[in-house]
Amino acid sequence: MDELSQILWRERELLEHLAYKLEVERLLLSTGRTQWLPKATREIEDLLATIRETEVLRAAVADDVAARLGLGPNPSLVALAEAADEPWPAILADHRDALVSIAREIAEVSEDAKGLLTAGYRSARETLLAIGGGATESYTHDGAAVTDARRSHLLDRSL
Repeated sequence: MDELSQILWRERELLEHLAYKLEVERLLLSTGRTQWLPKATREIEDLLATIRETEVLRAAVADDVAARLGLGPNPSLVALAEAADEPWPAILADHRDALVSIAREIAEVSEDAKGLLTAGYRSARETLLAIGGGATESYTHDGAAVTDARRSHLLDRSL
């Protein structure tokens, strides 16, 4: 049980680090400092690989603990906490609560970053279409493309 708790601590630390890295990425997007995005994204991908490895290790150890407690494979932390002797129920419940909280935070930051990326993509696309003199496309509620007529655009090339 001690080994499982240590792995859960490691997983919590990794997820907190992921939340931090996602926040950094979101801040880069919001400030327009996009030259650092490839580095931030690479760091997040490396961290996700480490998290996946830790999850596999946690699953294996949790299955061993579950077998010793008379539970089936792939047990939840709640099931392990209910079957464990003191002081483990409270410790495992604390791990679960912390992991759920961190997961919510990661989801919120990821959603914010996704919104910023979408807005940036739209802005860049509209700018390129305007500069190139192309038509601006949009879509109706049934998915049909709507194309605006070509318009004249003034561009101050002295910038």
